Amino acid sequence: MAFSGLRKQINKANQYMNEKIGGAEGTKLDDDFVEMEKRTDITYELVDELQLKTKEYLQPNPTARAKMAAVKGISKLSGQAKASTYPQPEGVLGECMATYGRKLGEDNIFAQSLMEAGESLKQMADIKYSLDDNVKQNFLEPLHHLQTKDLKEVMHHRKKLQGRRLDFDCKKRKQSKGTGSNISDDEIKMAEDKFAESLHLAQMGMHNLLENDVEQVSQLSTFADCLYDYHRQCSEILKNLCETLEEKKQEAASRPKKEFNPKTLHDLQLHLDSSDGINHHGNDGINGTRIGPPPPYFPPAPAQPYPPASPLPSPMKTSPARSPTAQAAYCQALYDFDPENPGELGFKEGDKITLMKK
Repeated sequence: MAFSGLRKQINKANQYMNEKIGGAEGTKLDDDFVEMEKRTDITYELVDELQLKTKEYLQPNPTARAKMAAVKGISKLSGQAKASTYPQPEGVLGECMATYGRKLGEDNIFAQSLMEAGESLKQMADIKYSLDDNVKQNFLEPLHHLQTKDLKEVMHHRKKLQGRRLDFDCKKRKQSKGTGSNISDDEIKMAEDKFAESLHLAQMGMHNLLENDVEQVSQLSTFADCLYDYHRQCSEILKNLCETLEEKKQEAASRPKKEFNPKTLHDLQLHLDSSDGINHHGNDGINGTRIGPPPPYFPPAPAQPYPPASPLPSPMKTSPARSPTAQAAYCQALYDFDPENPGELGFKEGDKITLMKK
């Protein structure tokens, strides 16, 4: 940096600190210029925020956006062009419906309806991809150009204007106070001319930016046209889908219902024995609780003569599990049991446990 440039930077810092701390007065610009600056700042924020929100509208899933950005960054670092496509939710849902519709079978009306709905949603996803391309080309790219060229140029002129104003005010203040005896009138005049030049460029840049309504409204109109075309095509697809599903519903309602008789164990040819853990002496468990459906009925075997009755009442006489051919009552174990405490009886599934005393 040349010595004159260094002096200019020192003057800027000196004037800035005097205005902020020392209460020095700087050159005041008119209200029209301040209003233009305010509108320019709003436009700058608008363009930046509008690009961000439009991308979020087109690609609402933040996780997918972050993944795509990561893939793009890695591709740039590795030098390999690797494209990553945003998964449209309509396409994901449509693929799910179509896949399970094929699994259910094409002879099923519900499966056919699922496949119809899935194909319609995938068509909507393709239209959404076209919407993304049109919006990026006709709306986002012009906004990006406005941000990186026109707005950037205006901000550059405003920053230069601020620096030249500080330099002019500093030299003028020093000359008026007599502290800058080495500051000539030519330097003051040169600083004033540069200040005036930057003021003109900043005003013209902000004016051209703020009065460019035709181009900006045209871009917004293009964005609206893209949205309208997208929703129009989607509405046609959904209308056709509703008509198709209505036909499927009528077809399902007119189809005669098939009679269905559930099969029994004998129809399935299942042979059960005592090792299956089923109590063939009754349908009650150890505690008399019914388990499962009642067994099929079999004719009773011929009755065997009972032995002579004892003059003393038997404690097993009233037992519901008492076998007609045995004196002692017993039950059959439905599951394994390992004793955990002293005095408990262990048994295996299918074991017959005889009641010794009651």
